[in-house]
Amino acid sequence: MGPVILAIESSCDETAAAVICNGKVLNNIIASQAVHRKYGGVVPELASRAHQKNIIAVVDEAVHQAGISKSSLDAIAFTRGPGLMGALLVGASFAKGMALALGKPLIEVNHLEAHVLAHFIEEPKPAFPFLCLTVSGGHTQLIQVTDYLTMEVIGETRDDAAGEAFDKAAKLMGLPYPGGPLIDQYSQQGDPKAFSFPKTEMPGLDFSFSGIKTAFLYFLRDQKKANPNFIEENLPDLCASFQHHLVGMLLDRLEEAAKQTGIKEIGIAGGVSANSALRAQLQARASKLGWHIYLPAFEYCTDNAAMIAMAAHYKYQQGLFTSLDTVPLARYPIAQ
Repeated sequence: MGPVILAIESSCDETAAAVICNGKVLNNIIASQAVHRKYGGVVPELASRAHQKNIIAVVDEAVHQAGISKSSLDAIAFTRGPGLMGALLVGASFAKGMALALGKPLIEVNHLEAHVLAHFIEEPKPAFPFLCLTVSGGHTQLIQVTDYLTMEVIGETRDDAAGEAFDKAAKLMGLPYPGGPLIDQYSQQGDPKAFSFPKTEMPGLDFSFSGIKTAFLYFLRDQKKANPNFIEENLPDLCASFQHHLVGMLLDRLEEAAKQTGIKEIGIAGGVSANSALRAQLQARASKLGWHIYLPAFEYCTDNAAMIAMAAHYKYQQGLFTSLDTVPLARYPIAQ
C-alpha cells in the first residue's frame, strides 16, 4: 500500500479534510460557513473562528470514513497559502500540532497548485504539457503545466478576480452572497446579447475585470434613473449579458495562450469553473479549435481538501517535506 496522507484545507471559508492512499482520494469532507451571507462577503475574523469550531470534527470524520487510525498516517498536509492569514493559521497550526504529536512528516501545499492538480483526482486526466485556466473568487490565472509540480503562470488578473467580479455584479443587482452561482442560475432564462459591456484588453495574456464591473455599475445607475424597476424587470437578461461578456474575456485570453504555446490540452479549475456558460463556451471553442478539455467534478472545483491531498501525494513522492516552524503565507505565488 502506498502512502496514506491526511490533507487539511482552510484558506478561506471552507474547512475541509481528505485522506488519500497511494494517489487515490478516499474521501473529501467539507464544512461550509453560512455566517458570511448576511455580510455580503467573507469576514476574515468570522472565518477563522468557524475554522476553529469545525476543524476537529472535519478531520475526525475524514479519518473515520477512511477506516484508518491516525497512527497509520504517513504524513499530514496543509494549505500554506495563499489565502486569509487567520484562516490559514488555524489549518496550519492544527496540522503542525498533529504532525508533532504523531511524529509524522509535514507537507505544505500551495492552494493554487492544488487547484491545477484537481485534474488528477479522477479520469480523464490531461497529458503534459497542458494549459490550466484557474478562476475563483480570489484568483484568475493562466498556468502552463509541464509536470505535476512544475508550473508557470503566463497570465493573471491585474485587479479583480473573475469570481470577485461576478459577486460584485450580483451585489449591484441586489442578489445575496455568494452571487456568482445566482447569476449563472438567472442566466439560464436570459438573453446573453440583450446588453453590451466593454471588454478590457491588457498586455500579454493578463486579465482585468475592474473595467466591466465599473461599466456595469454606471449602466445600472443610468438605467435606474429612467426606470427604478429596471433591474427587477430585466434580471435574467442582465445576468446572461454580464456573464456572457466576462466568460468571453476569459476564453479569449485562453485561446490566445493556446495559440502562442501550441498546446491543445486545456483544463479549467477553481470555483468559477463550475459556471455553466464557461463550460459550454469552452466546449464550443474546443470543438472549433481541436482542443482536448478537462473539467474536474464540481466538488473538486470549489475549495476542498481532495486537491490538497493530491498535491501532497506528488510532493511525498519527491520527499518534499516542510519543517514545523513553517508559517502560513497570505501571498504564496506559484514558483516560476
